Amino acid sequence: MGMKQCTDQQFDASEYVPAFLGTFDRVAGNANFHGLKPLPQMLSIGDFSNELLELMFPGRCGRDQANLSLKEILTVQMNKVCSLLKGQLFLAYRYDAPSLEECAAIQKADTTIRTLCSLLPQLRVSLKMDARAAFEGDPAAKNLREVILSYPCIKTLTIHRFAHELFKMEVPLLPRMMNEFAHKETGIDIHPGAQIGNSFFIDHGTGTVIGETSVIGNNVKLYQGVTLGALSFPKDACGALIRGTKRHPTIEDNVTIYSNATILGDITIGKNAVIGSNVWIKESVPADTMVVIQEPEITFRDLKMRRN
Repeated sequence: MGMKQCTDQQFDASEYVPAFLGTFDRVAGNANFHGLKPLPQMLSIGDFSNELLELMFPGRCGRDQANLSLKEILTVQMNKVCSLLKGQLFLAYRYDAPSLEECAAIQKADTTIRTLCSLLPQLRVSLKMDARAAFEGDPAAKNLREVILSYPCIKTLTIHRFAHELFKMEVPLLPRMMNEFAHKETGIDIHPGAQIGNSFFIDHGTGTVIGETSVIGNNVKLYQGVTLGALSFPKDACGALIRGTKRHPTIEDNVTIYSNATILGDITIGKNAVIGSNVWIKESVPADTMVVIQEPEITFRDLKMRRN
């Protein structure tokens, strides 16, 4: 008895398309990407961010450049970083304003790059201070090289400090994409709008969240899982969110915040304060204050007695 032959027909999705098409709102300004200018690409943002790390800390990626002087290395690397960034800036400006002429978008990208290049010295000094703070704040760190090569906070802060400058220049799309790349790489989520002072250290870092309007002073240390978040979201008379208002905490100089602390709203944690693990804070904390949860009572039971 012969086996029944089975015909494999190609699937045709056309009958399902009309219902799916109905979910697309074709009103201008909504989140439809088809038919518009090309978008910046997250893969390219990642390439740019990694090359940026190499520019700030030459040799970090392990390339053999022994035959070049430091000046030559910096020149080559700066040109590489600027070239990668210019392409993404061009796409971002053209996408944000489709009527913008190509030459105008190129000129705008050039101006942004020149501004960033002028900021490179002060940004590198800030990052050196961050690396020093990590080394001095972590007894497990063997040396500064280990900190720069392996600590997630250094990667995050390098990307964030540049993204923050782009954010202040109102560059569309790229700042948030850069910080999302850093978030994916390190587990540290910092909005590009957050203002961060010098000598900042996030120990371990996983699960740390820092909101858009957070302001962090100098010599601040956070541990993993800390949240600097918003308590509520103000709305206008029509119920729409009011954007751009200060809704995240201000952390003053020399504050230490231990793991999994949650600090919410437009409040201030005063200078030299210490915030213990797992606390939930919705009110300002005065300077030189320690905030901790009262220790729970721990009970020990002898399991051998129970078995007998």
